[in-house]
Amino acid sequence: MVMGRPRSFCTDKALDEAMEVFWRHGYDGATLAMLTKAMGIKPPSLYAAFGSKEGLLKAALDRYAERRSEHMRYVLAGATARDVAERFLWSIAESHTDPANPPGCLLVQGGLACGAGSENIPFELAARRAQTETELRDRFVRAKGEGDLPEDGNPAALARFLSTVASGMGVLASSGADREALREVALVSLGAFPPSGAAKDGRG
Repeated sequence: MVMGRPRSFCTDKALDEAMEVFWRHGYDGATLAMLTKAMGIKPPSLYAAFGSKEGLLKAALDRYAERRSEHMRYVLAGATARDVAERFLWSIAESHTDPANPPGCLLVQGGLACGAGSENIPFELAARRAQTETELRDRFVRAKGEGDLPEDGNPAALARFLSTVASGMGVLASSGADREALREVALVSLGAFPPSGAAKDGRG
């Protein structure tokens, strides 16, 4: 049996570089030339490893999800639903303006202005964002069962609210908004969130 040629590049490093290109330019704006230059490989190597440009994006999104998983563990470990909301929005303000990364969020930036032939990309990114929303919802379901949310508190609606605010913060950051501006959005949004122990002490 003839063995295939071993891959001559570090997959993780190449994906990190591709992630940044998609993050800065979006799926349609990220050309094959940009991607292969950033990754330090030739087009045949890209296709051999990832199958297509869309396959490369999905692999880069998986890599991005690895980063976000640690962040979400921190968020979901909040002692109360209010703590979870605060951790989520404050960390969004921090991460979306981190000078070590492109501004905003890859899961928002990657799907902006997709044209013909890229119709599936916004749905792929939406599915990834929905995973975070589901994690928040499940945490709020638990909080409601513990009496940490009012009887009329809607875990799904609260999770959707936070997810929508986070997406908006990503758009603001990509448009040049600084960290303080995003913190102001987070602070106002938290004003609409039920206080901790609302069901226990009759507040809300």
